[in-house]
Amino acid sequence: MGCDMGYGSSSFGFEDLEVYQVARRFRHDVYFLAKGLPADEKYALAQQMKRAAISVTSNIAEGYGRYNWQESIQFFRHSRGSLVELVDQIGACEDEGYSTAVVVEQLRTKANSVLRLINGYIKYLKQQKTKKEVKQK
Repeated sequence: MGCDMGYGSSSFGFEDLEVYQVARRFRHDVYFLAKGLPADEKYALAQQMKRAAISVTSNIAEGYGRYNWQESIQFFRHSRGSLVELVDQIGACEDEGYSTAVVVEQLRTKANSVLRLINGYIKYLKQQKTKKEVKQK
């Protein structure tokens, strides 16, 4: 129960978060793009994209699993940083001709949705922290 959140229908809880679910679908799309990169990018851009994509969802999961408000928020900030890194890498795919402008724009739109959800969850955590602090006074 990260930050007084219920477990929901999954045994770990984070899987029920909308932010996690949307980020997970985005990660899948990024992996699909990375798999189609040229062989000479297999150990460069493709691997970097995969690491950043998994970092987005892993930090959401780890942040949820923390019992400390500040730590939870910090992991969500790390997730946000990895997401922004991915946007740059997706742009590099377009710049190098590895992807079309249409695909890049679709991924940027999806990344923006994940970003809004991460920011919203951080805001929610801050509000919950403030409510708890007020109750304790």
